[in-house]
Amino acid sequence: MLSRVADSLYWINRYVERAENLSRFVEVSEAMALDCPPGSAEPWQPLIDASGDRELFDQLFPSGGPAQVVEFLVKAEANPSSIVNCIALARENARQIRDVITTEMWEQINGLYWTLLESETFWHQPPQEQLREIRRGCQLFYGITDATLSRDLSWQFSRLGRLIERADKTTRILDVKYFLLLPSPEEVGGVLDELQWISLLRTAGAYQMFRQSQQGVIAPRAVAAFLLLDPSFPRSVRYCLERIHETLQVVAASPVPGNPDALECLSGLTRARWSYTGIDELIAGGLHEAIDALQQYLNNLHELIHARYFVLPSLAPAATATSDDLACAPA
Repeated sequence: MLSRVADSLYWINRYVERAENLSRFVEVSEAMALDCPPGSAEPWQPLIDASGDRELFDQLFPSGGPAQVVEFLVKAEANPSSIVNCIALARENARQIRDVITTEMWEQINGLYWTLLESETFWHQPPQEQLREIRRGCQLFYGITDATLSRDLSWQFSRLGRLIERADKTTRILDVKYFLLLPSPEEVGGVLDELQWISLLRTAGAYQMFRQSQQGVIAPRAVAAFLLLDPSFPRSVRYCLERIHETLQVVAASPVPGNPDALECLSGLTRARWSYTGIDELIAGGLHEAIDALQQYLNNLHELIHARYFVLPSLAPAATATSDDLACAPA
């Protein structure tokens, strides 16, 4: 497979996954804003921290009100990670490789793009309906991809981009609640605290599956354990990392030049770290610190994938994985 094709497939799915996550983030916050008691902390600013674009947002919207947060995350042209820009970038990547993806995939992403760009009726709908339609459009693209694309390298790189983006967003939204939104001691376990944890689960698309697996009170420890370590929920960090490792093993089995040992090592170490640990251990060592480390691992993993598969060897930048990350690589 050509590097540019693999790169486009990877980024198509990262962009669609990012747009789908953001649409759910904003959709849940719209509903939570209606439920929050008067005078309580509003749910909008944390979305900026979860998206990782605080500096850019503060530059564009110094006042930082709810309407500005929604504008920034959904439609702002100056925000490269806004929903509209993500769909536009996914569509452009898809246009460049139309001979590789299926007709159904192209029609779905192209139709969603033109709906956001030119449909007057779409933007006149209530915000909840707009976001729900975007989310369903992205999910439909996943379904079409899985139903029509052969399970060859094209599908593997598509899956890889989706999983890395999903793991990153799950950790970010959990970190915002656990670290940036810690309630005062008297509020822990209160109505607002429980409402925020329910909102977090809905933001991650996890509320119903969590309730099926946990019949008791919605406790922070149980929520964190489910989103980070559940082996079967498709948005948990552990599930994503295990599937990333599997996908990289399949891709590495293909006849491609170079030495993939550093990438395999980092992928295996990260998978083992999150597949063979307990939530009590993570909390005791600092959940925020563990999530920070994981996000750095994901960044390093992306850079190694980029250098290994998406650019010519002579143009590949030096990998940024640390010596600890690569401790198992042969000399």
